[in-house]
Amino acid sequence: MTTPNTGGASRPSAGALRLVEGRTGEPRTADISDYVRAVASHCPFLMPSVARGLTGWTVYEIAESAQATEVEAEIFHAGVQAAEWIRPLTARRHGALTCENIVLLGGRATTHRELMAWPHWALKHLYGPVGLMFGKFWTGEEGTDRRGDPLPAPPFSFLAVRCAVRPVDPRFLAGTPDLALSLSTAVDDGREVFQGLPYEWKAVKKWASSRPSPQRPAPPPKRSAARRSS
Repeated sequence: MTTPNTGGASRPSAGALRLVEGRTGEPRTADISDYVRAVASHCPFLMPSVARGLTGWTVYEIAESAQATEVEAEIFHAGVQAAEWIRPLTARRHGALTCENIVLLGGRATTHRELMAWPHWALKHLYGPVGLMFGKFWTGEEGTDRRGDPLPAPPFSFLAVRCAVRPVDPRFLAGTPDLALSLSTAVDDGREVFQGLPYEWKAVKKWASSRPSPQRPAPPPKRSAARRSS
């Protein structure tokens, strides 16, 4: 696995996340089978990826005494590890099907969405320009696919990273048009994505907070009273 050039800084070991199960296609500590089958009808790439052993799951448990900032930092660094695992595979056969998932157990499930928010925001801005797509999913999340069909609710919270599908994925970034454009033209030339940015989470989060806030889509125009009555 390659690691970013951190300028000599090492990954902090706050102990906020405990590794429960290393990367595997069939985790024992998180029941993925029914969920994967249900999601497959919404994602044509999923089952080919699973069949080739290119969908991996790494399971972590949040320490009871961990502070939110410590958990964010560990989620972020786990995301960096997953991204750097995928990058050298993209140039190989079937690399486009590679997907890594970081599962979160423990703590209060109701806080998982908030704990993943900043790491997800930072990671997609760092790695979008080299063609990686990040997603965050939390226990019981209700959502729809791009056709408006309901998606199955995840039975656990997880952060996902995969190669971008350039003709499709920029549509999911409508609220961040600059990032959507960057993703649509992304080429992984092996660059160091941090580009001088310190690897320490506090500095990364400060940088991430300076990225443009997502734009909310404009509401549909209201129909006039005359048209409503027609």
